[in-house]
Amino acid sequence: MSPVGVTYLATSGLVCYWQDGALVVHEPVSQTRHSVTPVAIAILHACREPQSFAALRSAFPGFTAATLRRLLAQMTASGALQRRRGPSGAPDSASSWGQWSPVARFFHYATRDVPWATGEALQALEAALDERVQRDPPPSPVKSTSSRHTVALPHAHREGEFRSVLLERRTWRAFSPARLPLTALAELLDLSFGVRGWVRTEGGERLPLKTSPSGGGRHPLEAYVVARNVRGLPAGRYHYAPDRHALELLRGGATARVLETYLGGQWWYRSAAAVVIMSAVLPRVWWRYETPRAYRSVLLDAGHVCQTFCLVATSLGLAPFCTMALADSRIERDLGLDGVHEVVLYAAGVGVRPASGYVQWPARPPGRTYVSPDRDG
Repeated sequence: MSPVGVTYLATSGLVCYWQDGALVVHEPVSQTRHSVTPVAIAILHACREPQSFAALRSAFPGFTAATLRRLLAQMTASGALQRRRGPSGAPDSASSWGQWSPVARFFHYATRDVPWATGEALQALEAALDERVQRDPPPSPVKSTSSRHTVALPHAHREGEFRSVLLERRTWRAFSPARLPLTALAELLDLSFGVRGWVRTEGGERLPLKTSPSGGGRHPLEAYVVARNVRGLPAGRYHYAPDRHALELLRGGATARVLETYLGGQWWYRSAAAVVIMSAVLPRVWWRYETPRAYRSVLLDAGHVCQTFCLVATSLGLAPFCTMALADSRIERDLGLDGVHEVVLYAAGVGVRPASGYVQWPARPPGRTYVSPDRDG
């Protein structure tokens, strides 16, 4: 017998699609997906508004009470249904995403916490790709059209510091054990994330000005510094306050193992001096743009800022890198982010350049013990 006051409500933002001949219901936040029958769809349709067990029993007279309870339990466990006390309850994460759900929300949650290849799995993947190049070459990295009319352009010969920085930028995967100067980290954060000034719109809204563009002037990105080897800064995880140019300690301690864990098991980044985790505060963009297309602007903002970070680091003679291989949920949990209103998107790191110079792919250390993103670090 169901408790009095318990209701069932279909979870917002569910996505249904055909896959391998089966109808699949996908709940992206929990990343659960199940093959379902038309009966399950009918129950979801009935629960578009909160329904008591008695109401569902009347709506589906062909099922015994025991069978209906079993179906509801299965659908609740899968995340397709929300079991609540009373006709109302706290909104689920889909409701928080507003008009962006289900389109942008589905893409975001369905592509996070993926299992990154590490250790022997990574070596097997690399070997498989090497073999595939021979039998199935990748697409050309450049495009040529069938146009018969081309205009040869002069090559730029202008010299200057800015051009040199652009040409020198590389993704570094090996770092010196020397400590990163705090002044260098401070300049990186200031020029990449810092507020340069403020403007007001005609409506009176106060908006920050930064070195990188942002759709609608929203600037949704926040920076969290995982400092491992910075001179004058205790190891730890910090939030960067861009308006005050200050670091706020969130959690002490940050080891090479933490970096490897956060960055999808990529062992070559474990010796970096610091990693900046970029998150997005989505309500800043939701407030102005209801269309889910605006989620593209959030991703593009991360790309703008990351390139600025890498160029500033290059101009300082440092060794920068960026990666989207992240242990999303683990990072959000450690930094105290809710994963709904503020979500992790990207990471950029830096270290002191090694004396040996640039190496595209460093050799694997013998006997390396790989870690996976879901392990403690």
